[in-house]
Amino acid sequence: MSPAAKSEPIQEFFSIGEVCELTGLKPHVLRYWESQFRFLSPAKNRSGNRVYQRREVELIMLVKHLLYDEKYTIEGARQKVDDHRKQGDLKVVARGALTMQSLQTLETDLKDLLTSLGPSPLAD
Repeated sequence: MSPAAKSEPIQEFFSIGEVCELTGLKPHVLRYWESQFRFLSPAKNRSGNRVYQRREVELIMLVKHLLYDEKYTIEGARQKVDDHRKQGDLKVVARGALTMQSLQTLETDLKDLLTSLGPSPLAD
């Protein structure tokens, strides 16, 4: 069996709690962004809970990057996303934002782990 066949399936749908954990955002922020960005409109399940698709999580990370890192206004971020859509590179840019966030989270986790382990016996 190939290594790819043994790997876990890629999750395609996420609850609002899972999206909050992945993105580091609060639920009220996600709900507000839904009102400001028409492309963020998660479906709702039978219970009425939001169900986000992977592409929406990628777009959320792009919006977060534009607002928090690039310091765009809501209107500016909306325009930037529209520009990427018109240029045909929205999917690539959104995936890049998600990848960057994942790497930053990993780096933070590794630093925390190293700190909790204490000084290295080899360090002088």
